[in-house]
Amino acid sequence: MFDSLRNFGARRPLAAALLGAASAAVVLLPITPAFADSTTQALRLFERLTGAPPSASVLQQMATDIGSQDYTDAANLAINDPGHGFYNVTIRNFAQPMSNKPQALFVPLNDYTATIIGMVRDNVPFNTVLSADLIYVGNPAVVSGLPAYSYSNDTQYEYMDNANADLAAALMPETQSSQTGIPSAATAGVLTTYAGASAYFYAGTNRAMVRFSMMDYLCDDLDTIEDITRPPDRIRQDPSRSPGGDSQTFLTQCIGCHSGMDALAGAFAYYNFVPTCTVSTCPTYNIPGTMVYTPGQVQQKYAINTGNFPQGYVTTDDSWINHWRQGPNSLLGWNSSLPGSGNGAKAFGQELENSQQFATCQVQKAFQAMCLRPPSNPADNAEVSQITSDFVSGNYNLKTAYAESAVYCMGN
Repeated sequence: MFDSLRNFGARRPLAAALLGAASAAVVLLPITPAFADSTTQALRLFERLTGAPPSASVLQQMATDIGSQDYTDAANLAINDPGHGFYNVTIRNFAQPMSNKPQALFVPLNDYTATIIGMVRDNVPFNTVLSADLIYVGNPAVVSGLPAYSYSNDTQYEYMDNANADLAAALMPETQSSQTGIPSAATAGVLTTYAGASAYFYAGTNRAMVRFSMMDYLCDDLDTIEDITRPPDRIRQDPSRSPGGDSQTFLTQCIGCHSGMDALAGAFAYYNFVPTCTVSTCPTYNIPGTMVYTPGQVQQKYAINTGNFPQGYVTTDDSWINHWRQGPNSLLGWNSSLPGSGNGAKAFGQELENSQQFATCQVQKAFQAMCLRPPSNPADNAEVSQITSDFVSGNYNLKTAYAESAVYCMGN
């Protein structure tokens, strides 16, 4: 695994080393050495990858590997450490904010987060996270007294959380369709998990699923991808064409988001989340209820406030079009082998996860987690570009992105 790490030393730009030395030079006290020894590098590498310090024996072996430029072996020792901090801490921290609308980190474990942890552990290509008929559930042979999986709550996952279960050992893969009753063709990876549905299909108009998918997996919110030159043919009836009585506001602002977002949101026309609590009593996270899928029947939420602009688009099926393939957002690197349009959530997920920006986004997140900063100089940007290339050529193995980022930032 991680063959690309073996020659990492040869890829370290001299400019990056000089920059690090220059940064240290401006600090008068305490004076720190310009270069870290292999033990210091090993400690930093292990702690960044796992969130905890290594045992003395692991530290010594990693330092030996680093001294021999066997960076792959050193990174693997951290990732595969029996404490499983890489999965229980680092990957959980990567996944957890994406599983809820407030983007909160410290929320109860759920099936969305658990599925990502399991995929990374099992080297499942991460460019299937938004489309696979896959879910990770608890293994009752590993966790005693484990409740059965339910598509109406996250009780099983909260039980594992409260039991401090080792998630790297406790999770096992299942087809989502067999656990939820949703047809395989209608499953869309984490988007159609219980947590995903309760966060982004609950109430509203299902536009949230488009917006947060773009935020979480392309690292772009609507304000960075809005484009007023896209056709408004798919904008529904509910947005006012004269907000505040001024049609220019719609033409110069609102259309920039709605033209692309509404055209994509048709993918979720047959999905809804029905809670078992009222809006005033529902909890912030892990809302009790269930996702419903009604093939051939558009959810009522797609026809709210039709009087705002009766001439607007009427959703009649689950078709979608990616208008952002043209114009400035073509720079997101949409996959030319895909048609850019389709039906349903699975095809929507494939559109996003096979773009170049999807790969870049995951690597940027890994880099920031391992380096404690975003890419901030030409050397960083070149490294992110190389790691992204390795991530894609390595069958979208997220471990590669984390390992290479951690090695880059372990110190020189």
